[in-house]
Order: sequence, then C-alpha cells, then structure tokens
Amino acid sequence: MAAPEEPELSQAQTEKLLQFQDLTGLESMDQCRRTLEQHNWNIEAAVQDRLNEQEGVPSVFNPPPSRPLQVNTADHRVYSYIVSRPQPRGLLGWSYYLIMLPFRFTYYTLLDIFRFALRFIRPDPRGRVTDPVGDVVSFIHSFEEKYGRSHPVFYQGTYSQALNDAKRELRYLLVYLHGEDHQDTDEFCRSTLCTEEVIGFLNTRMLFWACSTSKPEGYRVSQALRENTYPFLAMIMLKDRKMTVVGRLEGLIQPEDFINQLTFIMDANQTYLMSERLEREERSQTQVLRQQQDEAYLASLRADQEKDRKKREEQEQQRQEEEKVRQTALAEERRRQTLEDEKERKSECLPPEPPADDPESVKIVFKLPNDTRVERRFLFAQSLTVIYDFLFSLKETPEKFEIVTNFPRRVLPCLPTEEQPNPPTLKEAGLSRSEVLFVQDLTDD
Repeated sequence: MAAPEEPELSQAQTEKLLQFQDLTGLESMDQCRRTLEQHNWNIEAAVQDRLNEQEGVPSVFNPPPSRPLQVNTADHRVYSYIVSRPQPRGLLGWSYYLIMLPFRFTYYTLLDIFRFALRFIRPDPRGRVTDPVGDVVSFIHSFEEKYGRSHPVFYQGTYSQALNDAKRELRYLLVYLHGEDHQDTDEFCRSTLCTEEVIGFLNTRMLFWACSTSKPEGYRVSQALRENTYPFLAMIMLKDRKMTVVGRLEGLIQPEDFINQLTFIMDANQTYLMSERLEREERSQTQVLRQQQDEAYLASLRADQEKDRKKREEQEQQRQEEEKVRQTALAEERRRQTLEDEKERKSECLPPEPPADDPESVKIVFKLPNDTRVERRFLFAQSLTVIYDFLFSLKETPEKFEIVTNFPRRVLPCLPTEEQPNPPTLKEAGLSRSEVLFVQDLTDD
C-alpha cells in the first residue's frame, strides 16, 4: 500500500521552511518540515526548540510526550545527601520493628506486583503529559489547601520553562518532587519547607519548582531525575554549557541542615556560574563591538552611497547644462541660418534698381547702426516694404530694425499692420528725390 502523499506547502510555509533551514543549518528538508509541523509552523518556537536540543535543554514549546527531559544527571561530581530513617531504639523499638518487618515486606512486595501487572492491563496515565502547566498549578493549589499559603514561591510553569529561565538568568533551580504517599512527606512540608528561614533562603537565592509525582508532569521529571526516596530535591544549574544536576537531597531533612546543604552545593559550584557570567559578558561585549562595527560600516556605506548619489546628480546636472548649451547653440545656429536664408530670399525678390536719369526714381542714403552708409535708388511708386526688404537683405543690417527720417523725425511704416495692411508708397510717405534715412537697431528691445 502506497504511503499517503504529503500536502503541498503554501508560499508562506515554503518561505518559513527555507528560513528555518538557513537559521538552524539542517541539511534534511524533511526534518525541517517535521519540526515546523510539530510546532504548528511557528518558526520562533521551532528555532528555540532546535537550539534547546543542541544545548541539551528540554524544549519550552510543545515538547513531545515521549521525549525524555535532557538534563545532565550522569555527572559523577554530583553532591548527594541522603537522610536515612532513624534506627529503632531500645528493646521495645526493635521488637516492634521486627514484628512489622514481614508485614511491611509482604505489603510492598504485593503492591509492586500489583502495579507491575496493572501496567499490562491499563497503561499508567501519568505517562502522557497533556497539560504540564495545569499539573503544576493543580499541585500548588492542593499544597496551599493542605499546608497554607506560607511557603516558598513556586515557579508557575513547566519544568522545561523553569530550566530555560534558570539558564537565561544564570540562577540555581531547586526541583522538589512531592511524594504524596510517602510517610515523611507531610512532616517535611510542615517542619522544613514551610518554615520562615527556609522560605526566605529559597526566595532570595534560587528558582523553586515543585510538582507531585502523581501528576504527569511530576512523574515525567521523576523519570528523568530517578530519585531513590522522598522527600527528594535536586539542585540544577548551568555547568559546562549544559543544565546539570549538581546536588541531590533525599530523605527527611531538618531546616538548618537543609539550608546548610544547599549553601554548600551553591558555594562548591559558584565558580561555574561566575565563569558563565564572564563568558556571557565577553559575548555581549563582542556582540556590542560587532554591532558598533556594523553600524560604523553601514554609516560609511551610507556616506559613500550619498557621495555617489551627489556625484551622479552633479554629473547629471552638468550633462543637462551641457545639453542645454548645445541645444541653445543649435537653436541659435538654426535661427541664424534661417535668417540668412530669409535675407537671401528677400534679396532675390527685390525689384531692379532704376537708372539714375529716371525721373520717378528716388536716391536714398541709409545710415546703418555700425556707422556705414548704403546708397540705392527706388521708384516713387514702390512700397516702403521694398526699402525694408532691401535693408533686411544686407548682412550689416541688424535682425530687427526700423527706418527713421531725420527731420522731422518719424518712423516710416514699412511693415503691414492690422490698421494698415498695405504700407504706403515712397511718394505717399512724402519722400523727396534725395533722402537720408537712419536705420535704428531694435534687436535689444
């Protein structure tokens, strides 16, 4: 039977898959996908879980029920302090002990056989952790109902979360496993755990996590720490970059002895925390230095980019100015060429100059703006436009001009206007047979 095909990934899921692979360095795309699916495609939770796995710390986010808690318990340097039950004293005590010994042996043997057989009939419900936070909160409520509210501050979270917080804050974590059926549990809680000196000591020196072994979360921690008897407490701290059990206290211990043993464990391992703090400070300083270098590099990069931008803007502005000058020169050249063509056309269209003995001819001397003189004859019957066209065709004549008589001073209407579309003839303009006319430059105007 063929295996069912996996559903296709959406574009957002594909991007998260590639981002997760890039952050974790995993080569197997299937493993990346399984991890993300396990965390409901929450990439932050998946990355944190992967980092926890690499560092030997249990995951804070959705830990699988079958996955064992990864705390180093194999360190041979773990300090272990076990308080044995007091031996019987006197003849009466030993007599009672020997009489009850067979009954106790039979009772506990039958109880173990019953529990062992029950596993095959009905699996232990504590093996499935469905609500770890609920297990811890439920234990705290039951503890307060039985022993009151005067107790050390319990960490209200999962065991994994307590481990992560202790690791992040570089604090000791004291784990207490509560055996409800054990004969010394009640006395330990009343006479040791809930005393003022123990409460003040625990609240100021460490995180304190506790749970009953009858709860799935407590049972799971019990399987990881493997206690021998109750009451059981384990001191956990960050050691050699792993959360490690550095001390175990088992049995009914008195308040003063309890505080002394915890103080001894903490003093013996203080150098590890100090070393880790120094390493973190060095890493933090290195990170700050790298960040400052990155910021300086980015600032330099932005400055270089700004220089390049300004340089490009200046080059573009220079190119535009050069293009503008070139276009102006081209326009001026076209205008000049058009003017020359117009002058040539006007020159070709001029009527011929009449002979000197023609009685209808007029001799006119033109004084140009450059102080040169030009002389030509025209007919009385010709329009003033002919005079204007003649002067316009000359190279010395400015582009714009007007023709002015000397005395009386008046401007000759040589060009057609709306009021006078047909300029007058030389005779109508009152010119005599010999005239001197002035050409006035209007180009600047």
